[in-house]
Amino acid sequence: MAAKDGDGWAQCERGHRHWGLHGASGLLAVHHDGQGVPHVLMQKRVWWSHHGGTWGLPGGARDSHEDAVTSALREAHEEASVHGDELRVQGVYLDDHGGWSFETVIAESAELLAAAPANNESTELRWVPLPEVKSRRLHPGFAETWDKIQPELTPETLVLDVANIIGARAEHGWWRDRLGAATRLLTDVAGLRLAHSVLAQWYPRIVAVVEGAAKSAPAVPGIQVVAATGSGDDAIVDVVRQARPWERVLVVTADRGLKERVSKLGATTVGPKWLLSQLDD
Repeated sequence: MAAKDGDGWAQCERGHRHWGLHGASGLLAVHHDGQGVPHVLMQKRVWWSHHGGTWGLPGGARDSHEDAVTSALREAHEEASVHGDELRVQGVYLDDHGGWSFETVIAESAELLAAAPANNESTELRWVPLPEVKSRRLHPGFAETWDKIQPELTPETLVLDVANIIGARAEHGWWRDRLGAATRLLTDVAGLRLAHSVLAQWYPRIVAVVEGAAKSAPAVPGIQVVAATGSGDDAIVDVVRQARPWERVLVVTADRGLKERVSKLGATTVGPKWLLSQLDD
């Protein structure tokens, strides 16, 4: 394994020629303005490159030791001087051609980061408002997947009604040690690769609301733990209410009353079985 050991041409099962012996990846950085309009960081490819003169994403061949996120962030830094610590990865879309694949790493940016060509592979980097994307001459691969990827630009928050979920999990003796049951649940969820209907990898912002005897549940990497000072349901409603207008919120609970309250605020709900079935896989 070595840096740039992915450089080279490969042929997929569709008979197409692609750059990247181990596949390729690209960074789809997205920023939502004050009105909720997404702006996508796009790259205009230099004329001599594959599909030169078209607009697409900063990206390139993945090295053998890299995953999609590592590769996409490296390429974005090399081509556009974008730093990964300025972004929050939301998910990865896999475009599998059979024997070769391109992975689009979707990442949220809190602002319109400064970006400019950092090597000779592009002639321009520009934040393009969503309505203007299709008006450009697009890279064929980007154009083919854009309609599937576009809906996934919306940031997503997963809210866990921890008390309700551990009750549904029904571990032996959980009611005598609610703190321990909550801590185990949070630890298990933190290590879980969540299923998604479109994305191969999904990384929503996760907010876990704990209450009562479980209020002192420790922080877990990747999960924001909110200790309810009163009603757990009220705390969950507050979390949903604080979401940005363009954000999607999914609440995991079986509580009918809570479902009705958060649904009125625009959130969707799913029962604990959806999460627990993934933990059991």
